[in-house]
Amino acid sequence: MTDDRSEEPGSELQGTRRSFLKNFGIGTAGAVAAAIPTATPAWGGLTFREAFDDFFRKHYKKMSPEEIQAMLNRVEGRAKRRFGVDISCKNTPAQEGVVFGYAINLGVCQGYRDCVSACIKENNQGRDSQVQYIRVLEMDRGSVNLEHSEHYYDPATVPQEGKYYLPVQCMQCDDPPCVKACPVEATWMEPDGIVVIDYDWCIGCRYCMTACPYWARHFNWTEPELPVEELNTNTHYLGNRPRPRGVVEKCHFCVQRTRENRQPACMEACPTGARVFGNLLDPDSEIRYVLENKTVFRLKEDLGTEPKFWYYTD
Repeated sequence: MTDDRSEEPGSELQGTRRSFLKNFGIGTAGAVAAAIPTATPAWGGLTFREAFDDFFRKHYKKMSPEEIQAMLNRVEGRAKRRFGVDISCKNTPAQEGVVFGYAINLGVCQGYRDCVSACIKENNQGRDSQVQYIRVLEMDRGSVNLEHSEHYYDPATVPQEGKYYLPVQCMQCDDPPCVKACPVEATWMEPDGIVVIDYDWCIGCRYCMTACPYWARHFNWTEPELPVEELNTNTHYLGNRPRPRGVVEKCHFCVQRTRENRQPACMEACPTGARVFGNLLDPDSEIRYVLENKTVFRLKEDLGTEPKFWYYTD
């Protein structure tokens, strides 16, 4: 079945590659390019020229530095029209000799969900969409059955007796099934191990969601509503820039922060120090200490996805 909401009047999806041809009835690119006005607003804050350029642009990994800069300028321009504020959209590349990894001490996590709140604000997630990159599962102590976990726990206080708390997000797999499933190569693994998504290339088919065994990818069904005063203006093209409706989103290890030698927002917000993040290739990093000195495990290791996300207890 198809979802008619993807073609409602005013939807940003009308400015994406999946409907550009239908709306313009394009025959040849050259003829249409000459006829497209450059400044008239079209869909969701895009001009006709921007919609045309977005549709016919090369894949992100094949673009020249000049083409990438033009793309970043378009992102910043449409954000200015949409929110009335200036944002900075960067394309900070992966650092050489860096592969990021994450670990969580389940003996310390108390289920407060401060990590979830920080992630929502940092990564400009729509407040009405209920899209959350991090889910904290309430588990029966002694059980590892995720199917019996409680995502919507809401007791007066946490932690609850007989329970422990298991945060789950994108595992940044070394052999990511989501990448293999994408029919248009809108998702891939970067040299620093982060699996990213190009939202402008994504066609919203959700094959990657089906392929992901960790329920870590989320389809944005609604036009994201962001309080302007809470909009994070420090963005990255492959990370937390404002997204349109109808694309898949997920955790990207706060690429806008971590590629500038800062901690992910979730780690910075954790009040108990349960989270450990760092460079797996650095023998002196805290993440390497954890992996070499603690008894660690990964979720669904039998699938062979090789997650770069570990769990351990004191």
